[in-house]
Amino acid sequence: MIFRPEKLKIKDQRMKPFIDSDELWGYIHATPATKERVREVIAKSLGKNRLTLEETAVLINATDPDLIEEIKQGARTLKEKVYGQRIVLFAPLYVGNLCTNNCAYCGFKASNQQVKRITLDEDDLIAQVKALEDSGQKRLILVFGEHPRYDAKFIADSVRTVYSVKSGRGEIRRVNINAAPMDIDGFRIIKDSKIGTYQVFQETYHEETYGKVHLGGIKRNFEWRLTSLDRAQEAGIDDVGIGALFGLYDWRFEVLGLVRHTNHFEAVYNVGPHTISFPRIQYASQLNIDKSHMVTDAEFTRLVAILRLAVPYTGLILTARESAAIRDEIMQFGVSQIDGGTNIELGGYSKKKDNLDQDIDMEQFQINDNRTLNEIMDELIDKKYIPSFCTACYRLGRTGEHFMEFSVPGFIKRYCQPNALLTLVEYLEDYAPAETKLKGYELVSEKLGEIEDTAFRENLSGKIEQLKNGTRDLYF
Repeated sequence: MIFRPEKLKIKDQRMKPFIDSDELWGYIHATPATKERVREVIAKSLGKNRLTLEETAVLINATDPDLIEEIKQGARTLKEKVYGQRIVLFAPLYVGNLCTNNCAYCGFKASNQQVKRITLDEDDLIAQVKALEDSGQKRLILVFGEHPRYDAKFIADSVRTVYSVKSGRGEIRRVNINAAPMDIDGFRIIKDSKIGTYQVFQETYHEETYGKVHLGGIKRNFEWRLTSLDRAQEAGIDDVGIGALFGLYDWRFEVLGLVRHTNHFEAVYNVGPHTISFPRIQYASQLNIDKSHMVTDAEFTRLVAILRLAVPYTGLILTARESAAIRDEIMQFGVSQIDGGTNIELGGYSKKKDNLDQDIDMEQFQINDNRTLNEIMDELIDKKYIPSFCTACYRLGRTGEHFMEFSVPGFIKRYCQPNALLTLVEYLEDYAPAETKLKGYELVSEKLGEIEDTAFRENLSGKIEQLKNGTRDLYF
């Protein structure tokens, strides 16, 4: 195996492949993880510096239980230093499951004749958004299959429809997208609809494995997908999200792949991804994969902590694929966003169900956390997290390079935590049951008391009083 030093990607590397399997495996196989070196790497991360591939490999190769615990503690500390105690909440909304791809792990694969194919029309979409707003949601991610029907114009029109829906005091303030890669012109069309983040997950950064699990459709093209978010950047979308589907290949390689993707963005576009997702494979209709790389709970916990230390200023997203127990455990290691009240059935949010049974032929995969949004809010408050629906950075233009300018000096904690409190107060006033409202205001009072800057605390208190008196959508 050829070991190559970490490459510096420069401007002429726009939209060119940047993953070298030998390079990544070289770091895994050639990097020792002594106690002293592991502690040096953790200390660098706690200084709010992104780790190199070699430094990330040090953490990956640390197998001593005591060192693993030190890595986890480092991730806990870093989360508190950078993000404070807030957890951002969102909901996924599936708009259509037509698909031309044949992905072995996906229930929506083109060859699956059991799945019920649905595309929400405008009235259907409005009904779903109203149901989500009536529960208190403010942030959505729209999910689309990869199909000619879901072109850039269709996605842009869907985004505009979502933004137009107002139910009572409810409104959606940020719409993110999870959809097929586009060309530059397509990304420009979508950008004009005022989207938030555009997500494209590589699924696996190991090209040989990628070919084995993507059996048909344009998604078979590894390089087209790998460079998709470069095209988004070229189109002016500087707020992008990456991810790997853990269980397709060795988790150690995928973690380095995500870090490699991050340093590619930073070197070429001077900004990292806004979010990283790390879903694990779950049961799906006609699932057909090699299960030799499935990730255990212990490995999953480790890799999340390692990612937190490797990329201090990138949001980490943990979804309802995982059980409530696993999510509660892993949130402490650096997760900054979770979905709540999740329903991935096409048209599912407006249906009133008497049970939690899932129709796997109506869904892409099985979810394992069926708690309502308020149940999750309740538990977050009990654990002293601040549930947040904040969208201030996106709406004030603090994205891309600007987001890094604000986040690196500690603005996330100084401004995002107070903004989280403001969105929590909105929820408590408009949607929370009495018990949640009581506990929520106790938390708000506690967090206000922790602010040492008297003038800032009074400013925040004044905004909270305005919210209680009926004003909405206040932020710093």
